[in-house]
Amino acid sequence: MTFEDIHLPYFDLLLAQLEQENTKLELAFGRHVHWGYWSEPPQGVVSPEDFAQAAENLTKKIYFAANTKNNQRILDVGCGFGGTIASLNENFSGMELIGLNIDIRQLLRAQEKVKAHSGNTIYFEAGDACALPFPDQSFDVVLAVECIFHFPERSKFFAEAWRVLKPGGYFALSDFIPQNFFSPLTAFSSGWPFARGFFGRCNLQYTLAQYRSLAQAMGFKGRIEKDITENTLPTYSFLRALGGELGIKDLSAKVETGIAEWTSRLGLLRYRILSFEKLKSK
Repeated sequence: MTFEDIHLPYFDLLLAQLEQENTKLELAFGRHVHWGYWSEPPQGVVSPEDFAQAAENLTKKIYFAANTKNNQRILDVGCGFGGTIASLNENFSGMELIGLNIDIRQLLRAQEKVKAHSGNTIYFEAGDACALPFPDQSFDVVLAVECIFHFPERSKFFAEAWRVLKPGGYFALSDFIPQNFFSPLTAFSSGWPFARGFFGRCNLQYTLAQYRSLAQAMGFKGRIEKDITENTLPTYSFLRALGGELGIKDLSAKVETGIAEWTSRLGLLRYRILSFEKLKSK
């Protein structure tokens, strides 16, 4: 995959608004570009500051699921604006932190905003998640925060994650995962609006059973399977309110967000954090 192949209207909007110094958008999405996590979900619409903290909470949930600690080499795939790298940089020391993304525009903002300290080093690199430009067994941790559904093939990414991880290393991700009985109906996620809509290509057809099978085949041991759907639901009211303020009229934006919200509220689509350990031998 190349930059010419990607279609991300929501990043087009975000980057344009950030360039215009939209304060509310800067607060909400200037660091993290993913759903939020509330330990006690509030009622009503949350503020941009509250949403930003919830997004930070989600990031921490994922990297702690990967057994993250000081003095590690960590790869964050689909790093966006560098929010996960920034959080790791602020909370750990002696780290080598590498953010990878296929969209050069996101990397340029990450490079501008995230500066290393506490004995850490930080790099941002352009690359394809399914063909990682790194040597075998070169990372302690690989992270994929709410991005794997954009990748062409989860199996290729899993194979690459396994290849670049050291034996005993951890791999953690978050994804929207359908219930088994609902999976046949998620074929719509390969067509409009999910193929070329507001959020770009989104494949929401991969079940928990498929993840377990893929992990086992690759040589991973499953460590954490956490359903945090209820903790993420306030994200939807925030997005609706923000979309109204920005005057977003894109039909696919409303359809995609609405489908994700109501299938989640009905228990059909679950937001999960998964983590895996690379076994020393397959």
